[in-house]
Amino acid sequence: MTTQQPTAAPAETIELERAVVRHWKAPISYAVLTVVALVLMVLLARDGDARLRLASGSDFFQIPDALLPARATGVVIVVLLALLTAYAAWAAATVRRVGVWLPIAFGVLFVLGFLTWAGAGAMIPIAGLLFATVGLSVPLIFGAMGGVISERAGVVNIAIEAQLLGGAFTGAVVGSATGSTIVGLLAAMVAAVLVSMVLAVFAIRYFVEQVIVGVVLNVLIAGLTNFLYSSLLTDNPALNSPERLPKLPIPVLESIPLLGPALFKQSIIVYAMYIIVPLIAWGLFKTTWGLRLRAIGEHPLAADTVGIRVTRLRFWNVSLAGAVAGLGGAYFTLDSNGAFTREMTAGLGYIALAAVIFGQWHPIKATAAALLFGFASALQQTLGAIGSPVPSEFMLMLPYVVTILAVAGFIGQSRAPAASGKPYIKQ
Repeated sequence: MTTQQPTAAPAETIELERAVVRHWKAPISYAVLTVVALVLMVLLARDGDARLRLASGSDFFQIPDALLPARATGVVIVVLLALLTAYAAWAAATVRRVGVWLPIAFGVLFVLGFLTWAGAGAMIPIAGLLFATVGLSVPLIFGAMGGVISERAGVVNIAIEAQLLGGAFTGAVVGSATGSTIVGLLAAMVAAVLVSMVLAVFAIRYFVEQVIVGVVLNVLIAGLTNFLYSSLLTDNPALNSPERLPKLPIPVLESIPLLGPALFKQSIIVYAMYIIVPLIAWGLFKTTWGLRLRAIGEHPLAADTVGIRVTRLRFWNVSLAGAVAGLGGAYFTLDSNGAFTREMTAGLGYIALAAVIFGQWHPIKATAAALLFGFASALQQTLGAIGSPVPSEFMLMLPYVVTILAVAGFIGQSRAPAASGKPYIKQ
């Protein structure tokens, strides 16, 4: 008598196929980038050496410049990238998990090879590149933190762009009118909270599609700030000239080679970011607030059953998300630029949302994703300043290409909060 082997149910088969696709997505991305590296760094290798400046005059001690021959470095980098790609393919074939070290190592090697290729015959200031990376990442990180809080509460926050832009405009106007950067900073947070409250009211109270509300808010705030800029700020430049937040170097720490100026020679809003990010991470996973927040984003009915007021908690957490994003908006006008210009956020709210997804709705991972985009933007500016032969059009699109590759190829398995984007109707 023969026994028939049980066959997998259709649902189980589909899930198995999806798991296989997820496992192979990263190795395929690595392979594509390895081919790109082969073409750029070997077949189109440039003659000359790239000089990487690793220290500045105010450091504790001087690190000698790294002199890398472009062609030889490219060959070594491509070989190492090929080995990492082979390892990733082997791990996918044997259904093994790989640590976070693999994408980090691959990314560092690829960037090093690209820097050597693009900077052949020139000097690249690495300390300046890192300083620019932190500066360009600050609004993205604050926007991403707002996105994490809001989506963990179950509300899709497409309106990060509107919160950043509203905060930037209000911070500039109020800071100029009062002569106080602190008042301007608080006003920027209030403006972003008002934007997020509109999102919360329509999404939570009236059950309007959250993505549509977010997009409408982005368009509304962009149009409103453009109108006010033309009709108010253009004729009254005194309302668009706030004092900038002063740089506050931390003694001793600012003299650490490479990282000192980038991390410890910043304004108060950047130092606040160092506190807010770990505070949100700790609160989200170690406190009652975080437990309830994750509960209403995963299973609001179960949370309601044990006495958690889902609607009220969602509303106030979306407002809190707006306050955090408002700090990112204030950074534009009170620290980075010093004045408001039309649509100065330039779509960074959407990039912050991509950082939330890339970071798997985790505060620390989302911060790392925002730093990646900031680095790509800083790299574009640095290579343009040293006269790299890379076409300017490619350099302008580099940050967005990096974001697309990161989200599409390196994110791996990622699951949004189960109730994110779904209105909750009390039973």
